[in-house]
Amino acid sequence: MKYKQKFQGSDMKPKASVQSLGCRLNQYEGLSIEGKLRTCGYEIVPFGENAQLGVINTCTVTNEADAKSRNAIRRFSRKNPHAITVVVGCYSQTSANEVAMIDGVDYVIGNHDKMNFLDYVGEEKPTAPVVIRERIDRKDFSMGQVGEVHFEQRANLKIQDGCDFMCSFCVIPFARGRARSRDWSDLFAEVEKMIEKGVREIVLTGVNLGTYVSEGKNFLSLVEILGLLPGLDRLRISSIEPTTIPAELFGMMNDDQHPLMPYLHVPIQSGCDKILGLMKRKYTLQQMEEFFTEAIETIPGVCIGTDMMTGYPGESESDFNKTCETFLTFPFSYCHVFTYSERDGTAAERSGDHIPMQERRSRSSHLRQLSASKRLDWHAEFQGKKLRVLLENPKNGYYSGYTDNYLKVLIPIEKERLENKFVRVRVGEARPEYCLGQIINVET
Repeated sequence: MKYKQKFQGSDMKPKASVQSLGCRLNQYEGLSIEGKLRTCGYEIVPFGENAQLGVINTCTVTNEADAKSRNAIRRFSRKNPHAITVVVGCYSQTSANEVAMIDGVDYVIGNHDKMNFLDYVGEEKPTAPVVIRERIDRKDFSMGQVGEVHFEQRANLKIQDGCDFMCSFCVIPFARGRARSRDWSDLFAEVEKMIEKGVREIVLTGVNLGTYVSEGKNFLSLVEILGLLPGLDRLRISSIEPTTIPAELFGMMNDDQHPLMPYLHVPIQSGCDKILGLMKRKYTLQQMEEFFTEAIETIPGVCIGTDMMTGYPGESESDFNKTCETFLTFPFSYCHVFTYSERDGTAAERSGDHIPMQERRSRSSHLRQLSASKRLDWHAEFQGKKLRVLLENPKNGYYSGYTDNYLKVLIPIEKERLENKFVRVRVGEARPEYCLGQIINVET
């Protein structure tokens, strides 16, 4: 490893700091990068502390994401002016030259080479930024040796990357390439490692999960086989496109003996058929209504979340009101709200009839208020009920954890060392982001 050569023969470990912005997939990849660095002899320190090497894993889904990525880069380089600063990820892939112009940047590496960035890092700071941005191929991929990753109770598992759907607003096919799947054996090697390390819940993640296919096995096959693994207590699906969800999953979610949890996050993006058409989405509201009706009838207590975008070009006030009505009438427990942001190269960016930013933000604020109210009502439905919760690491005097259907519960610490244990909890006061709870008993 080139960069490590100057530390050889010294008792001092080189320090590295990693910051990942954006989606769950980026967070997974950030932890994998940390694992590789540990295996290579680096000490990982919190972002913002002194380090000899900084890796910023960027996001570019919106203009705001770009700005946050730039701020993180500048923050590290100001704190560590003599360190090597490496910028990887989606912003590096779509805007490499722009990233290279930020003060302090030494290496700009796209998504194709993100996980093996150390192969390119030299022993000293280069005299000018080095840009590595290769075309992303469509072959099945392997994460390879992810290194010594510090897994927690709930661990993300990357199974897929890229997307072929080409929605008119989305830059992800340009940032992460077209759809491709993780090699079957490589995937299961990491699952086994996770279970061995004590992970109780695995969350499947990717850009377009439901399109997974490797060695003739599809997403449904993957879930079925993961469900048979001894030692895996919970299996959860992260955000998944509505047209890719096999109906057979509903029966698994309603089976107490199956580890697949009763939870769906389905990003429908708009609650108006006109806007769905402009977005090049692959369904109508009627199809979605039929789908969600089947889900709630088949899976009692299922939590369904969604993503909605406001201010898409051409969205009239009545179109937005229809989206709000759809959110309130469909069986959603909450909504992640995104303000439309122009992205270079997308069809939406080239269209006319753009909504003023102030109006976009006003609509987002209103929809977020509706979501907060609906989430609180959903939380209140569970007051007094006894539910199973997986406790996570304690913080600020509380354990936090999630029920099977993704209700977040905070529990005052009355007994130590209960993290990573399942407990039966009586749900108490409902609050906007979580419920309070009290432990009734601890599972052995």
